[in-house]
Amino acid sequence: MKHFFQFVIYWVLTLQCYGQVDQLNCAEVRVVSGLPTLYVNGEAKPAFAYMSYLGKSQYYKTFTESGVNIFNVPAYLGDQGINSTSGIGIFRPAIWVGERELDLTRLMADIGEILEVNPQAMIVVRIHLDPPRWWEKNNINELCKLEDGSPYRISFSSEKWRIEAGEMLGLMVDQLLESPFKSSIIGIHVAGGMTEEWFYHYKRWFYDESEVRVNGFRGWLARKYKNDDGLFQTAWDKDDLAISQAMPMDISGKDGGKGWRDGKRDMAFFDTFDYQAELMADNIAYFAKIVKQVSEGCLLTGAFYGYHYFVTDPRRGHGALAKLLSCPDLDYLSSPNDYHRKVGEDWPAMAAIKSIQLHGKLWMAENDTRTYLTTLLKDESEGIDPGGDWYTGGVWLGPESEKISHGLLLKNLGRMLAYGYGGWWFDMWGGWFSDEVMQSIVQIGVDHGLEDEDENEYRFMPEVAVVVDERLSFWDKSYGGLSRTIVQNKYDLGKVTAPYDLYLRTDMDKIDTGQYKVIWLMGVLDVNTEEAKWMKDQKSSMILHTHKMGTRLYNHSQEEEYDNKFQWSAEELTSLWSKAGVSLFGQTGDVVYIGRGYGCIHSAEGGWRQLKFPRDVVLTDLMEQKVFKTIESSISIFLEPGQTKLFGIRLE
Repeated sequence: MKHFFQFVIYWVLTLQCYGQVDQLNCAEVRVVSGLPTLYVNGEAKPAFAYMSYLGKSQYYKTFTESGVNIFNVPAYLGDQGINSTSGIGIFRPAIWVGERELDLTRLMADIGEILEVNPQAMIVVRIHLDPPRWWEKNNINELCKLEDGSPYRISFSSEKWRIEAGEMLGLMVDQLLESPFKSSIIGIHVAGGMTEEWFYHYKRWFYDESEVRVNGFRGWLARKYKNDDGLFQTAWDKDDLAISQAMPMDISGKDGGKGWRDGKRDMAFFDTFDYQAELMADNIAYFAKIVKQVSEGCLLTGAFYGYHYFVTDPRRGHGALAKLLSCPDLDYLSSPNDYHRKVGEDWPAMAAIKSIQLHGKLWMAENDTRTYLTTLLKDESEGIDPGGDWYTGGVWLGPESEKISHGLLLKNLGRMLAYGYGGWWFDMWGGWFSDEVMQSIVQIGVDHGLEDEDENEYRFMPEVAVVVDERLSFWDKSYGGLSRTIVQNKYDLGKVTAPYDLYLRTDMDKIDTGQYKVIWLMGVLDVNTEEAKWMKDQKSSMILHTHKMGTRLYNHSQEEEYDNKFQWSAEELTSLWSKAGVSLFGQTGDVVYIGRGYGCIHSAEGGWRQLKFPRDVVLTDLMEQKVFKTIESSISIFLEPGQTKLFGIRLE
């Protein structure tokens, strides 16, 4: 009842503030100077936003005063917590309350509360599309079927769920666009599955032996093999098995093994993993299309997906980003930053950002960075924390130091600016970023978040390209152990002080090879004839290829094999990069970002650090507004332990 009255009050206030509110915002992503850029009603906007699960007016006010005008608001079709493993409670009541019946009272109240603080706010609704318990009870055959035959959460193979959840999504969008807040809505973030990130729901083992999954898999096989049992039998090496009889392989993880799968003998596993991944990508595309249709193309659409650069468990379903990038109805993708959250480390995004940008999609980082102000969920809510130690230690705790917290946030921002992407400050339980220094960092992001056409900017382009295969984990019998060993090279790669672009393997033919002095195929196990020729043709670049047996180095027609060499230290990579003539901007071990006229340096131990440039430049400390000139293309900077410096860089 409280939220109903809030909604009525905010409705009246909104009508008073806006008068005529029938104008729908039209949001889109355009590519400007090679970078996807957010536009609203034809005007470029900095893609920096705020979100909280437990938002309050005081936090909305703080971020509004720091220049933020985009706010994400959570909503849920269902009434079950987003983490089926931890048992966390719900952050909002379900909006899907009956057959073709929605209750948007709380959602409207949340939007109204933001607009009361910031009448110019632009709202993106994050809607979790898992169904409510009453729907599951009425549709037991649409749920996962566990090994013992019992049901468990929604099966993402369920066409009935997809259709009916899609109808509710369309109805929600329609009601929002008929509400007093019509002129404030700019987008819908479609979410689903475990932690809203399109992960399959499971605890230790994955099981879904439901009929809907079996039928979905067989339909997928029929499309892949063109309804030709002969083609299918040859691929699976099963002369007596028809597509109509095929079953998904057991990918529960109980029978995990050692070593790599065989590309020919294990096709049944590869097809099972491909179905697992493509199903999630198809679901995202399906719901994004509904948003576009109902809003007549005017609402922004986005989703979490493509975590191949962090999640190496193929059961999670994040191995079909390349397919999703062809979806015309999806505008942006996102993930949190890498959860190897240590001071002095690069926290890269979980996906190949350069490929995402190459396909015209905006990348939005979810900066859920813990700070010295971070509190525990159990202290900020009632009935949401599941008890135990799930949300009380480890990654849920921030550093005790204010200065370290400031350094980490500034590093987050430095990476976004240098690599040309946006994001939101995810203030989970509220108040994590509420001090003057952190808000000044937020303000810098807003002020510098748009592409600048200033010809005097130092617009360095990365000279290293890293190519990754999002299907690498499909090969790994251990469900992540071997593939993780290869992917973890990113941590040392981040300490070489040379920027790099990250591409999907499927975009190798689009790489401007003239730009790069080093190209590293990090975990491409089954190089085909065209890819092998492509590597041989790169006469001006050093090529590293990390494969099943180790790493092969191609250096100007010379080949060298490093058997069982899957991991490279920052020092080893620095030596190779130096031989290839790659520009190194600092001292090995520091984290350095350079790009788009920005430079950022972060150091764990601190002390006097040196930044080096290929030519003389002028640096402006964006926090302190101090100007520095390089002397013989270098400058010495003093950093305290864990500190970050962020610069604008201009030509001398």
